[in-house]
Amino acid sequence: MVTRFRVADPDADAFRDRADAALAALAERPGFVWGQLGRNLDEPALWLITTSWQDVGSYRRALSAYDVKVTAVPLLSRAIDEPSAYEHVEAGRATNTALPRRLDGR
Repeated sequence: MVTRFRVADPDADAFRDRADAALAALAERPGFVWGQLGRNLDEPALWLITTSWQDVGSYRRALSAYDVKVTAVPLLSRAIDEPSAYEHVEAGRATNTALPRRLDGR
């Protein structure tokens, strides 16, 4: 998961504290592999939280945990509105195939 944020300089320290707490809460959830907080070198108002999960289901289930709802979800709701789920692409391996979801369950 790649989640970007735009944070004004006066709010940077508070944002960093909240992001560290959010990562700690996410790290406790099953399926969490690793996570980190980053800041753009050229545009310091851009911040990034990157996490890796065993599968997308683990991430989605993590978001429903109480401690994550209290700690991480309020922070994640401030993210720049853009897709955040990416797959790891390896040489010689097929990538995910995007298929429209069917509402009839077939």
